[in-house]
Amino acid sequence: MLGIDDPQIWIAYVLCFLSAIGCIVYGALKWNDGVDETVCSTAKPTSTVDEEVY
Repeated sequence: MLGIDDPQIWIAYVLCFLSAIGCIVYGALKWNDGVDETVCSTAKPTSTVDEEVY
């Protein structure tokens, strides 16, 4: 079949395609899940105007 006689190669191809399809389905289902949150909302800016730049 298509010049590939080894069934292990066919299994590898099928599993690769199935995992790719599974990733696409998972991404489509979870696309907008989650909460919009600000990362490091408590962090203070570290730069000041008085710093010298070299």
